[in-house]
Order: sequence, then structure tokens, then C-alpha cells
Amino acid sequence: MDAVVLCETMMLIIFGCSWPANISKSLKSKTTLGKSVLFECLVVIGYTFGVIGKIIIYKRTGVLQYSFWFYIADILLVLTDIAIYMRNLKLDKKAGRI
Repeated sequence: MDAVVLCETMMLIIFGCSWPANISKSLKSKTTLGKSVLFECLVVIGYTFGVIGKIIIYKRTGVLQYSFWFYIADILLVLTDIAIYMRNLKLDKKAGRI
């Protein structure tokens, strides 16, 4: 693994470590107040472009870089938080908070 891929993978791992804490906070708070689903959607779009880049590299070289899997993991974590956001949105509406 070259230094560029290693740095990219480390960035994805470090970003990925923040999502479980965010998911936990979303589960405990049971509210959407202070959260931005738009931000999370933009993050998913950004990660998706990373995946597309890795697929392009794979098609050119036949090598699927390890960082590809960390993009997938991070996308799944953010999508989990978005799903919890949707649940919390229903709870907020039911409680009359929004």
C-alpha cells in the first residue's frame, strides 16, 4: 500500500470512528433538534464519489484499493444515522417539538 492510499485509509478510519458516537447520541436523544440531515446527505454523496473514484482505479488497474471498503463502511454508518434521524423526526412530530 503506498503512502497516498495509507493516508486516505487513515482519514476514512478516523472519520468512521466518529459515526458510532453520533449514532449513539441520536439513539439516546430521540430528537432531531441540533442535527442536519442535509449535512449527512452531503457526506454520503462525498463518500459515494470516493467509491466511484476507487471503481475507476479498479477498472484501469485491476486493483481494488483497501480504502474502498472503508468508504463503504462509512457510508453504511452515515445511512444508519440518517435512518435514526427519520425515526427521531417521527418522535419529534408526535411530541409536538416540530
